Parts: sequence; structure tokens; C-alpha cells
Amino acid sequence: MSPRRKNKKPRAGTRRRAPERGRRRPKKKTCYFCDQNQGYVDYKDVAALRKFMSDRAKIRSSRVTGNCPQCQRKVARAIKNAREMALLPYIKR
Repeated sequence: MSPRRKNKKPRAGTRRRAPERGRRRPKKKTCYFCDQNQGYVDYKDVAALRKFMSDRAKIRSSRVTGNCPQCQRKVARAIKNAREMALLPYIKR
């Protein structure tokens, strides 16, 4: 038999959390392009693409923007095309 622990303190990391009551989940953002009923993402529409970029010119994740996976891939591809055509910057300092 294993020896019993004398002090009954819980070990580190094994303490259970109390269930969180009354906390609401934030409302899930809807996809911008699905709401507009647009089937495509235009790389020349720089104003729309800037909504999906950070101030440091990085592509924002779909978790932040609320895009569906298909539209997020289209947005990423459109931003990369716009960068190649020098419509959007690669980085901002």
C-alpha cells in the first residue's frame, strides 16, 4: 500500500474550478462577405481588405474578424495578390 499524505492540501494544478455562472458567451461575429452575398473577394477593393489587416499590416485571424473558413482563405489570397500588385504594404513601421 502507498503511504497516505499527512497534509490534505491539494497538489499544484489539481484544484477544481467552480463552474462559472452567469457569464454570457460573446455573440459570434458573422462573415462580412457572406452577409454581403458576394461570392468573391476582389483584391482591388483595398478599403474592404484593410478591415482584415492589423495596423502592422498583418492578416487578422478568422477568430478576430469572424470570417467563415472559405472566405478567410479568399481574403488571405486577395491580400497577398494586392501586396504583390503594390496596392497594400507588406509591413508598416
